[in-house]
Amino acid sequence: MLEIRNLTKVYDDGTVALKNVSFTVPEGDFLVVIGLSGSGKSTLLRCINRLIDPTEGEILWNGVDLAKLKGEELRKARRKIGMIFQHFNLVKRSAVMKNVMSGRLGYSPTLPSMLNKFSVEDREKANIVLKRLGITDQAKKRADELSGGQQQRVGIARALMQDPEIILADEPVASLDPVLAHSILQNLQQLNAEDDLTIICSLHYLDLVQMYAENVIGLRAGEIVYSGSREEIRAMTDKEFKEIYGEEAIRVGGGLEGSLA
Repeated sequence: MLEIRNLTKVYDDGTVALKNVSFTVPEGDFLVVIGLSGSGKSTLLRCINRLIDPTEGEILWNGVDLAKLKGEELRKARRKIGMIFQHFNLVKRSAVMKNVMSGRLGYSPTLPSMLNKFSVEDREKANIVLKRLGITDQAKKRADELSGGQQQRVGIARALMQDPEIILADEPVASLDPVLAHSILQNLQQLNAEDDLTIICSLHYLDLVQMYAENVIGLRAGEIVYSGSREEIRAMTDKEFKEIYGEEAIRVGGGLEGSLA
């Protein structure tokens, strides 16, 4: 179980990105975080896996406070937290297989891994992961030769190579068209169901949130202003919507990305 207690992040320029954020994520949950750009969604995810350091608060995972870990202890903990990025964060000029294998860097001796020398077991694991995501035939291509959807599957495959217990997905479909967005979220939903992986995913669009989330939290200006289940967000009122997106926001179709009236 993941428990966030009074998490606060203040950047060096004084920007308060998170303010006393507290919530619990049960093991195997598919939690979606919603909110406008600048609401703190990315900061929250990056604090959980310590890509950035929180200013205050606790990040308790199975009783261990990730916020206090340093050095080798932090490195070992982060092995089990996969990260998927909006813009994929692949090495564009490298082959798909090399990008996927980079997910094993936390488990491999530094020098051999830098020279792209991984074990037979790790390479077999990579082939299984690629097959599972339907991109085996792309293994030898450069990452920048792939479509956006294929690149995001490479990102998922890289995360799976860590043998994660949690996957953090930071706007993973924001740069994809609706058909590909559903496809990627179906991949994550399948991993959640079949592997009992905990998924924490930030999203904008209401139809996607309603379809894939088990639970939802809404952020506004770094604070939680909404918390509900899939059923509750399907019945979201205009008042609740405006609590997340502001009084000037209006609901446009299925969009959670409020437009100004």
